[in-house]
Amino acid sequence: MKSDLFSSENLVRPAAAPGMSLQNAKSVKYAVNGEMLARQGSMVAFRGNLRFERKGQGMGGMLKRAVTGEGLPLMTVRGEGEAWFAHRAGHCFIVDFEPGDALTVNGRNVLCFDSTLAYEIKMVKGAGMTGGGLFNSVFTGTGKLAVVCDGNPIVIPVTAQSPVYVDTDAVVGWSARLDTHLHRSQSVGSMLRGGSGEAVQLKLSGDGFVIVRPSEVTETAAAAH
Repeated sequence: MKSDLFSSENLVRPAAAPGMSLQNAKSVKYAVNGEMLARQGSMVAFRGNLRFERKGQGMGGMLKRAVTGEGLPLMTVRGEGEAWFAHRAGHCFIVDFEPGDALTVNGRNVLCFDSTLAYEIKMVKGAGMTGGGLFNSVFTGTGKLAVVCDGNPIVIPVTAQSPVYVDTDAVVGWSARLDTHLHRSQSVGSMLRGGSGEAVQLKLSGDGFVIVRPSEVTETAAAAH
């Protein structure tokens, strides 16, 4: 049987070492030897002796998710084998954490990560009770995290002299040490006349970076179509 489908770039090769790697631009391969964590429902294939179990968020995490729709619904993957993860054909990227690194990530953009990473669902400082990113996941420690993004991400440097304003529906993540505040870029008069559709943004200041996706469509809206 002959086809471009079977080209070498599409064929799976045995893993050289345990851990995650990019299978291609839109999927992640993880050679499991012990335990790792992944977004619930993100596994698209596996082989070997693996067990998948839903991981609870605890009462605090459940409450946050119930109130805001945000959170980090996870499953634990244990055993020995290989698993492939993807989400809605989004672009996948692997972030390698070193000691002292800290990254805030929107739960909808987390794909999978090493069990050596620590994570905590935290309220975004200065965000009040508004916006899709009220609660985000803060990752620290050492290990690898795979994030998924609708389209090619935009990574914008943030400096003390040049803060960045981002749409809460488009933000993927940012340096955890940045200061955050809600910013209103629309006057009350403009809002009364129908508004611009860009009333409130998340202001990030300090030294670091912010990652945004080229889309403001929420998963709830996407699921309705």
